[in-house]
Amino acid sequence: MKNAAKHLSNADPVMRGIVERVGPLRIEYREPTFETLVRSIVFQQLSGTVARVILGRLHGALPDGRITPEAILKLRTPKMRKLGLSGAKTEYIRDLAGRREGAVRFEGLPERRTDVIAALTQVKGIGVWTAQMFLIFALRRPAVLPVGDLGVRKAMQQAYSLEELPKPGKMEELALPWRPYCSAASWYLWRSLDGIAEI
Repeated sequence: MKNAAKHLSNADPVMRGIVERVGPLRIEYREPTFETLVRSIVFQQLSGTVARVILGRLHGALPDGRITPEAILKLRTPKMRKLGLSGAKTEYIRDLAGRREGAVRFEGLPERRTDVIAALTQVKGIGVWTAQMFLIFALRRPAVLPVGDLGVRKAMQQAYSLEELPKPGKMEELALPWRPYCSAASWYLWRSLDGIAEI
């Protein structure tokens, strides 16, 4: 963690200012499990407060409070909807649960970032952004730059005084000095806006 912050500060004066303002790097990691991906689906396009309430209800609706594929498949769709999950999210979570023996094997996800994204995005409701969040916060991959994340784009626009939100090519160009710590840089960018992506 200290190496990442030090590297970012030494490599990029703009990032140095953000690191000094935000303080020590404190990424909160989660385990690379089925539950973590379910959490990421619940949090999509919702405020953190609302998503946490729905997630709490989901925990409460399960026999031992644990979110497992087996428990989800035993929970009826109407019950999931009553917990506050949309029809689409209910479908996505059930699709993920049904794939526990298929494409998504958490203990055997490949090393290459692009292969992980390809494996995860086979599941309905898991797009590139969600896969990238899983790479950063669950698989702890250090070199992920989520170029589609609105928070990262806004923070880069603000920090680098850009006239418009940067496109992926511009983001990659600005991020060159950050390598191999793009994940840490993304965390600092989120925090610079006083918010952080959650999965």
